[in-house]
This record gives sequence, structure tokens and C-alpha cells, in this order.
Amino acid sequence: MEKDNFFKNSFFLTAANITTGILGFIFSIYLSKLIGPEGIGLYGLVMPIYNLFICLMTAGIIAAISQRAAIYTSKKQYNNLFKTINTVAFFNIIWSIVIGILVFIVAPYISEYGVKDMRTLNAIRVTCPAMVFIALSNILKGYFYGTSKITMPAFIDILEKAMRIITIALLIFIFKANTLSSLVTLAYVSLAIGELQSLLLLYAYYKHLIKKIPPSYEKTERKAQLLFNVLVVSLPLCLNGFMGNIFSTMSTLVVPRRLVSLGFEYSTAIGMIGKFNGMALTIVTFPLIVVSSINMLLMPDLSETLSKGEYYNASVRIRKVLKIAFLLGIATCIICLIIPDSLGKMFYDRDDLGLYIKVCALSAPIYFTSNTMFGILNGLNRQGIILRNSLIISSIELISLYILTGIKIINVFSTAITIFITSIISLVINLHEVKKHIDISLSSINIIIFSLIGLLSYLVLRLLTNTILRDLFIAKNIIIILLTFGLFAYFSGFGIDED
Repeated sequence: MEKDNFFKNSFFLTAANITTGILGFIFSIYLSKLIGPEGIGLYGLVMPIYNLFICLMTAGIIAAISQRAAIYTSKKQYNNLFKTINTVAFFNIIWSIVIGILVFIVAPYISEYGVKDMRTLNAIRVTCPAMVFIALSNILKGYFYGTSKITMPAFIDILEKAMRIITIALLIFIFKANTLSSLVTLAYVSLAIGELQSLLLLYAYYKHLIKKIPPSYEKTERKAQLLFNVLVVSLPLCLNGFMGNIFSTMSTLVVPRRLVSLGFEYSTAIGMIGKFNGMALTIVTFPLIVVSSINMLLMPDLSETLSKGEYYNASVRIRKVLKIAFLLGIATCIICLIIPDSLGKMFYDRDDLGLYIKVCALSAPIYFTSNTMFGILNGLNRQGIILRNSLIISSIELISLYILTGIKIINVFSTAITIFITSIISLVINLHEVKKHIDISLSSINIIIFSLIGLLSYLVLRLLTNTILRDLFIAKNIIIILLTFGLFAYFSGFGIDED
């Protein structure tokens, strides 16, 4: 991957992911209107279960395949590359089907004793085929990211998200669903259909690409060695993702129990979680798409840069990524503090999300920045460190949620406080590890400069909102969003020169 292509590819992938994010956001809004806060809460209880087993099946595969693809492509060892993909695909098919069958069988016990809501039973079961589809799709995505062939996969993701909205509408019409249980189940059916569609299109594009690659006749490594090369990277990430999702699932399930222990009705507790996690947090974390897009390309880029001994270029790249994430977090925080009620009304047509959005937004700068650490440490080939630190953070998250949610004055706001605490700890311990292996020379002056710019921007934009834009609604929201992100795109050129 050429050095000057990194941000070009990141920009394209970000644009594509923003499009898919917008479509996913529309799906979330549509779903919230169909099933309300309680239904969104139920939907949210199933998602960690789905993510948990996805991690067990395929976590780390995208990162590992993209790394091997970048290395093999740079050396023109295409036989090793395609043999690796075929070997890993065969392994993943068997592994994912076994896990999918087991989840289908034990779904009643997960619903009754894990989630403690039998309305989620069918929803959990229909995620099983989706798990298999996504396990295979991730192998192909790893190849595309590692070889910088991201245009078509991005388009396929956009198509999948668009079709999901159409699919759920058709399913509800066909099955005449009207209960929360059936509606949540159909939402996951549409997810499974979308993943199958993506897999078929990705595979067709993959077959089209490899036909254009001239045959190579070098001797290939043994299948066992090729599989080992992938697993040695993916297994720590798999274990990290699986353990992290176990903690995440436990954290998701502990909140409603703690709210009920405070005296809230179960349906009220689920509704509160739906509004906070499914609506407010969705709004605040939407710009995180940019950071996620950069993370996808950061690992193969850093791996290739460091393999050439270009440590200075890698250091500059890391600083720029951290800077982008920090500024994006500040801009998001400003927007959500200035127009929280308007955002809740515009996206979900609700007047009770403003306070949730404000509280969530306070952690955005540090939360967005901490999210870059996954891509950076992966690029430095420090998967074991990621696992260790993730377990530390997940443990702190679970303990914090258990303690804070049990305090009546805090209740569901424990999620926002926990995000703030864990983001700070995560960033500190991960940066400490990065500095052990590469000198990134972070500037504290830059942090102060951008923080002060953020404060000044907040005061000016708030004054503008309360005067000139006071009587507007949609136009006010659009102006504030575009103006804030535009300002911080311009401000990104400020600070001490880092090149």
C-alpha cells in the first residue's frame, strides 16, 4: 500500500461507511418507530449474543488475512495468498457451522437463563445462519482490504444496508407481524438475509478479480503452515473479541437487572436502555465510523511500513490518526451539547433524549481517540497486548456498571460514566504500550490548543444557535452539524507541525 494512498483509501472507505452508517441509522429509526423503546431494548439484548458468537467464529480473521494479503501481494506470491484464503475458508466453514448448530440447540437456555426473556428465543435462532455467512464474508473482506480493493466491497455493504430496510418492511407485510417478539425476530431475519446477499456478491467479485491475476509458479508453503500464519495473528484477536464480548454481554444483561433492583418495572428498564443505548448512544457514536474506517486500513499499512524499516513514517501516521480521532470527538461533543433535544426530535421524533445525548457526548473526545488503539497495536503486531488490556478494560467496565447502575440517582446513566472511565484507562495503558515499540512524540501543546479551540467554538456556536438560528429546526441542526465538522476539518491544520 503506497504511503500517499492510505488517506485516499481511508477517505473513500469512510465515505462508503458513512453511507452505510446513514442507512443503518435509518434502519434504527425505522425499527424504533415499529417496536418502540422496549422493542429496541429487546433487539439490543440479542445483539451482544450475536456478536459474542461471531467473535468466536471469526474475530481477527479480517486483520490476519489483510496482513498476509498485503505481504504476499507486495512479494507477488499469489499462489500462497490464494492457497491461504482457500485453507482458511475450509477451516472456517466447518468451525462456524459447528458453532451455529450449537447456538441453535442451546438458544432456549440462553433466552431463559441468560437474557431472561423468552421473547428473544426465535431472534437468537435466526442469527445462526447469519453467523456462518459473516464468518466467510470476513475472509474475503480481509483479502480486499489487504490488497486495497475496497471500492466494490464498500458498494456491496451499502447495497446490503439499503436492502435490509426494504427486506424488513416486506417481511412485516408478508407475515403480518404485530407482537414485539415477532417484530424483533423479523429484524434479525432481515439481518441474516443481508449477510447472505453480501457473501454471494463478495464471492462473485473475488472470483472476478483472481481471473485477472497471472498465474505464478513458485513453490507454495504447506496448508498447515499457511493456516498457522493466519491463526497466530487471529487467535489472540479472536480470544480478545470473544472475552471482550462475554464481558460486553454480561454488562448488557446486568444493567436491566440492576435497574429492576432499584424498583423500576422490567418493561420500563428495557425502555430506558433502549432510549439510552439504542437511540442516544447511536447518535453520539455515529461519527465513529470515520475512526473505524481508518482502523480497517491502519493494520496492513503499518505492517508494511514497519517491515520496510520506515519507523518515522509510521510514527507520523499514528500521530495523524490520533489527531483526527480527537478532533472528531471534540466536534461531536460540541454538536451534541448545543442541540441535544433537536437531535433526538429530528432522528427519533422523541422529546426525552436530550439529557441522554448530552451525558453520552461528554466522553466523545477521549472515547474516539481510545478507539484508534486497536488498529495501531494491531499494526505493531501486538495482539497479545490487545488481549491483556481489553480484559482489564472489560473487567473495569463490568464492575463499574454493576456498582453505578445500582445507585438510584445514576441508574441508566451508568453507561455514559463507564464509557468515560474505561476510555481514559484504555487510552493511557495502550499508549504506554505503543511508546515501548515506537516513538510517537505526542505534543501536549497540541492537546491544549485543540481543547481551547473546542471551548471557543462551543461558545460561539451556542450563541449562534440561541440567536440567529433560534426559531429554526431542521435547518438549524444541519447548519450546526456542517459548520462544526467543517470548522474542525479546517482546524486540523493548526497546532505544532507533526510532519
